[in-house]
Amino acid sequence: MVNTNFENKSEQGIEDNGAIKEVEKEDLSLDNFSSDNENIILVYAKKFGRFVFDIVKVVLISLAIILPVRMFLIQPFYVEGASMEPNFHDKEYLIIDEISYRFQEPQRGEVIVFRNPKNTKQYYIKRVIGLPGETIEISGGEVLINGKAIKEPYIENLSKQSFSALTLADDEYFVLGDNRPVSQDSRYFKALKREYIIGRVWFRGWPVDKISTFNLPTY
Repeated sequence: MVNTNFENKSEQGIEDNGAIKEVEKEDLSLDNFSSDNENIILVYAKKFGRFVFDIVKVVLISLAIILPVRMFLIQPFYVEGASMEPNFHDKEYLIIDEISYRFQEPQRGEVIVFRNPKNTKQYYIKRVIGLPGETIEISGGEVLINGKAIKEPYIENLSKQSFSALTLADDEYFVLGDNRPVSQDSRYFKALKREYIIGRVWFRGWPVDKISTFNLPTY
């Protein structure tokens, strides 16, 4: 009897163990994953791949457009100081057109940004007054070009300072700030070489209530 019970238990144990092993094999088998599950995973993988690709594409296209524009066409600057008041004020945000001067020369009355000839790491904003070949003189604050006084309707604060006659070379300009009493300009560093000019002021983007473009004054 004892032997019989033992044999029955052993046989039962073998059957139980065998059943357990069989279940484990089925659980680990890849056959349990249906084609539907595979399709869902594949679909999500493709969607994620397309999402990443679209982001990279947008970034690359944006850089391809923005970088050349930023480097060769337009450039932002902030006004610092009061030398161009009342027309430009401290902290105003300006967009500079760098492309126009590749095809034409600066004109009288245009407001330009240029490197300070005495310190090229500094940038100045001034108005073009004298053009190449002209003789510029300032008498009692009045600007004379080739001996004739010009009208400057954009000036509110006129300096009484005088400046001896200066004839500009073919690549030189005479620039002045609109706020004459406080502006460091061609009265101090003399003629401005063409090579220092960055571009002309094209657009004011800040503050919002002063957003505008700029036209040449009439002389």
